[in-house]
Amino acid sequence: MARSGFQVAVAGAVSCLTLSISSAGFAQGGPDLTALTTQQAAADICSGKLSSKALVKAALDRAKAKLELNAFITLDEAGAMKSAAAFDSSRKKGKCQLLGGVPVVIKDNIEVAGLPATAGTPALKNFVPKKDAPVVQKLRAAGAIIIGKTNMHELAFGISGYNPAFKTGSEPGVRNAYDQTRIAGGSSSGTGAAIGARIVTAGLGTDTGGSVRVPCALNNCAALRPTVGRYPQQGIAPISHTRDTAGPMAVTVSDVAILDRAIAGGDALAPADPKRLRIGVVNAMLANADSDTETAFRTALDKLKKAGVTVVEVEMPNLTELNSKIGFPVALYEAYDDMVAYLRKSGTGISIDDLAKSIASADVKGTYDGLVIPRKLPGPNNSVVDAKPAYEDAMKNSRPALQALYRDTFANNKLDAIAFPTAPKVAIPSNPDSSSLANFLLFIQNTDPDSDAGIPGLQIPAALGTSSKLPVGFEIDGPPGSDRRLLAIGMAFEKIFGRLPPPSSR
Repeated sequence: MARSGFQVAVAGAVSCLTLSISSAGFAQGGPDLTALTTQQAAADICSGKLSSKALVKAALDRAKAKLELNAFITLDEAGAMKSAAAFDSSRKKGKCQLLGGVPVVIKDNIEVAGLPATAGTPALKNFVPKKDAPVVQKLRAAGAIIIGKTNMHELAFGISGYNPAFKTGSEPGVRNAYDQTRIAGGSSSGTGAAIGARIVTAGLGTDTGGSVRVPCALNNCAALRPTVGRYPQQGIAPISHTRDTAGPMAVTVSDVAILDRAIAGGDALAPADPKRLRIGVVNAMLANADSDTETAFRTALDKLKKAGVTVVEVEMPNLTELNSKIGFPVALYEAYDDMVAYLRKSGTGISIDDLAKSIASADVKGTYDGLVIPRKLPGPNNSVVDAKPAYEDAMKNSRPALQALYRDTFANNKLDAIAFPTAPKVAIPSNPDSSSLANFLLFIQNTDPDSDAGIPGLQIPAALGTSSKLPVGFEIDGPPGSDRRLLAIGMAFEKIFGRLPPPSSR
C-alpha cells in the first residue's frame, strides 16, 4: 500500500506497519504554525493573506519533521496538496467558509474516502472506504483539507496510545508533543499529538470514556465530548453505541466551537459572561492528583473567582460506585455486537475473529480474547462472569440513576457546569506498562462518569505543570444538550487562563 510519499513496510511478528518518509523542514517565510489558530487560518485564507496550498504544505512538512511522535498512520501528501490547490483556484473573494482551506487530521477509526481506515489494528490495514463518514463530510463541506489519518490506541481500547502496530519513529507508541519519552494519551492519541505539536490546528477524534479529552489535556489542546447523539456516528469503528461519540479537537476552545458549528450547525458563539456563571467542584474528583495537577487546578479556580465566577463545592454521593456498575458492563458487552455489525456493514471483508487474531497490543489482545469475544466481564478472584446480566442491570438501573444524579446536581445547586482536572496526572512515561489496567483506570477516573451519563464535557488547557512543565487540563461538564453553552463558558475560561506556550522546537 504505497501512497502519497509513504513507503509502507510490514515487518515483525505483530505486523508492525512502518511508514518511511523524507524528513523535510518547512519553507522559510512560511506560516508560523506554533501561533496559528483554526479561526485565524480560515480568516487569513479567506482574505488572501495566506493560500491553502502554502498552509497545507507547511503542515505536511512539519508532520514529516516530527516522525518520532508516531502521530500518523497515513499522510496523504498528494491528495491534500491537490485539494488545497483546487480550493485556492475556486476560492471567491469575500465568500468565506468556516474551515475554508484549513488542514485538519482525522483519527484512523473514522472513515475517509480513499484512505485506509485501520482503527489502529493490523487486520484493517488494507481496508480503504469508498465514502467519508458523515462527520468528515461535514468538515469537507465547511472547506477543510484532510492531510492524513492519525495513529491511536489500538481499536480505541486504551488511554496511553502505546500501539506497536504502526510507527514512523524509532520507538513504538504515539509520543507526547512536549516530551517524546511520555504518552500522548488515548485513544485519540495521534490527533492530540499532531495538534499539540502544532502540525495542524484542528482534527477529529472519538471519545468513549475520555478519548478526546485526555490526549488534549496531556498535549495542550481543547476538545469537546458532545452530548451523545449530537453528531452522526456512521462510518466510525465502534466500541459502544451507548457511549461512543466523535469529538472535535483543536488548539483553542474557540476553534473547537468552529468545528462543532461545521458538524452540528448553529450561529457563531460569544464567550459567556464570567460574572453570571456558577461552577460546581466535586472534591472527590481531585483524588490521585499529582502535585502539578492539583496546583494547576486550584490556581485555575482562583483565576475564575477573581474574574467573577461563582465557584461552589458540591457533593455527588455514590458517583464512583454507580459508575463502576456501568462502564465496563456497557462498553465490553456492546463491543462485540457493535463491531460485528460495523465489519459487515462497512465492507471490510473480515470477521471479528479475524480482527482479534491480529491484534498487536498486549492489553487490547487480552481484553478482546478474554472479555469481548466470549462476552465476559472481570469477576472476583481473577475470574470472569457472563456480561449480559450486568449489562442489562446497567442499562435498566445504574445508568438512569447516574443520569439522575447529574441532573439533580446541576439543578439543585443551580450550576452552569461542574469543573475538575481532566486527567489526575501529567503524561507518564511511554512504554508497555503505560497501558496497564491501573493506568487506564487512573486516567479515566474523571472522564468516565460523564461518558456513561451521555452528557457533554469540554477540555480546556489550564497550565504547564510547575515542576514537570507538561500540560495540565481543566474540564467542565454540562447538562445534556448544553454543548453550545458549555463552549461559550469554555471560551470565557480560556481568556481567563491565557494560552499556553507551544512545545519547544528542540
